[in-house]
Amino acid sequence: MRQHDYLNDAVDLLQHLIATPSISRQEKEAADVLERQMTAYGLQTKRAGNNLWVASPQWDDDKPTLLLNAHIDTVKPAQSWSRDPFSPTIEGDRLYGLGSNDCGGGLTTLLQVFRWLTLRPQPYNTIYLASAEEEISGQQGISSVLPLLPHIDVAVVGEPTGMQPAVAERGLMVLDVIAHGKSGHAARNEGVNAIYEALDDMVWIRDYKFDRVSPLLGPTKMTLTVVHAGTQHNVIPDLCTMLVDVRTNECYTNEEVYEIIKSHVKSEVKAHSFRLHSSHIDNRHPLVQRCLSLNLTPFGSPTLSDQALMPFPSLKLGPGESARSHSADEYICLSEMVHAIDIYQQLFDQLDIRFNNK
Repeated sequence: MRQHDYLNDAVDLLQHLIATPSISRQEKEAADVLERQMTAYGLQTKRAGNNLWVASPQWDDDKPTLLLNAHIDTVKPAQSWSRDPFSPTIEGDRLYGLGSNDCGGGLTTLLQVFRWLTLRPQPYNTIYLASAEEEISGQQGISSVLPLLPHIDVAVVGEPTGMQPAVAERGLMVLDVIAHGKSGHAARNEGVNAIYEALDDMVWIRDYKFDRVSPLLGPTKMTLTVVHAGTQHNVIPDLCTMLVDVRTNECYTNEEVYEIIKSHVKSEVKAHSFRLHSSHIDNRHPLVQRCLSLNLTPFGSPTLSDQALMPFPSLKLGPGESARSHSADEYICLSEMVHAIDIYQQLFDQLDIRFNNK
């Protein structure tokens, strides 16, 4: 097959996927579409829930393994769409539709490149994985599938990066910060006001600077985003709850940041989860070095992806632009998909992915 044929197959599949709503936890029909197409390509797929994967037919246990991953699910369409988000429309170079950019372009082009790789011997095994629930970091997404896969040495995640390698990615931790007081009548100045108890903690959260600054991601950031307190004007509030969004860089684990915050504030602190860690790949890794040889520019990504759940080296590299994700009238350029197939082929062909970081 020629590159033009792979592009046509990618675009045709992407149009079918756009026309099949696949909002997180509702990906079954889109996974069915993808599974049927993969089977039509002659690939022997495996499935767990709404996650699909396929391995190189020439599998060799003595070779390392490259994982190609992108997600099936989308966010809900924004209210401001000016067209039907589930009606794929090509206008000039643009293919419009929900999920076209995030991350249908990466999902479909990586599948075509997987097909291409199976036709030529490589010094590694390849697994293509289309995962579910990425947009919500759901338990039935990639974290449920990774234990079912062979050992993975390195992964490429097809999120929209303008086909530049994101070699580091921020982690996410959401905290409940809870200040306690004692209720009383406001007119008699009774009780302990939980809002006042929380004020010093709010100021600290606003002003604190974490010491370790990443050259790729900058400092770890925390932002107070939601505050709830009080029931009515004449009752001293006995509880003030705050929601804090924490974006970690690769210099800290989520657990480390949690302990720092907990040691500085008076309020009670509870983490929703520690599982969404920052990720990064060593710049000496052969995958990064091949990117550099292709004049690609490594950068740090502020947005979260399934990389956060991968316990092995990975980078993000995919067609489209992150700024278009989750926006109304989302689109992917056909030229971006052509470019992606070309770059992926150059990047992966005969790549030695073995890496000893000692």
